[in-house]
Amino acid sequence: MRISHRVPDLSALDLLLSVIELGSQGRAAQAHGISQPSVSSRIRYLEQLVGAPVLRRTSLGSVPTAAGEMVAALAREVLDAAQRLDAEITRIQDDRDGHVQVSASQTIVEYLLPGWLNELRTRSPRTAFTLDACNSRDAATAVATGGADLAFVEGPTLPPELESATVAHDELLVVAPLQHPWAQRTAITIEELGAGTLLHREAGSGARTAFEKAMQQHLPDWRPDPLIELSSTPAIKNAVASGLAPAVLSSLAVKRELMNGSLTVVDVSGLRMRRSLLAVWPTGQRLTGPARQLCAIAVKSRPAR
Repeated sequence: MRISHRVPDLSALDLLLSVIELGSQGRAAQAHGISQPSVSSRIRYLEQLVGAPVLRRTSLGSVPTAAGEMVAALAREVLDAAQRLDAEITRIQDDRDGHVQVSASQTIVEYLLPGWLNELRTRSPRTAFTLDACNSRDAATAVATGGADLAFVEGPTLPPELESATVAHDELLVVAPLQHPWAQRTAITIEELGAGTLLHREAGSGARTAFEKAMQQHLPDWRPDPLIELSSTPAIKNAVASGLAPAVLSSLAVKRELMNGSLTVVDVSGLRMRRSLLAVWPTGQRLTGPARQLCAIAVKSRPAR
């Protein structure tokens, strides 16, 4: 449906009704917070579209002409419909802004996201959120395909269809049970680590992907040969602490165990696995509502390196 060029815009119709209701262009200007010449200009624009005067001046003020009465009657219907449209758009935005779907890697879910969500709840107590805890690959896929409004991943690389912002820095550590031979040494070599028996997260985990990339930079032909693959970081920590095998885990995930002495860090000469944790969303898409708020909270919470 194409609107004719003769149809005035809503502001001109609104001004006409105000002049008729208030009795003068001066009072209408004051009510709308604009100058009287601006009101006169909008009324002249309206009269040019109509092709006839819509107001006439009297000793008592401005009153509508016959054409003005007809335009005003229809304008009231148009403006009532516009107000209903505005109310419906507001409702749609409130529904959208009242809920956020988040997909995030398990490390971020367990050690960072609770604090961010708590601050979001403080700022926007009526906002509801749905959280899918998964590995980084699945979290990135969810936001790229529209299954999530925002995702938090561990990297280290992203597809071009996603934009990102750094929300935290992290380091991967080789951790071992206290009785493991590596725990008795000052350091091991990268070759020893590559040949060793390790517990791994599942393929697609951000920690595993970053570890594999770091190892292959030093040992291009190296490929992982895990003793066991587990999709749960707490399960891996428990398995390491029980003496099963060492593992490579986020420093965020093992902070408590390192403090209480149930696990120990194995230094690997020449190997540092620092990385950035990222908020991601589709390229070219602007974050809005609680997703934008949550991303801003996460970025603001980022500690200095």
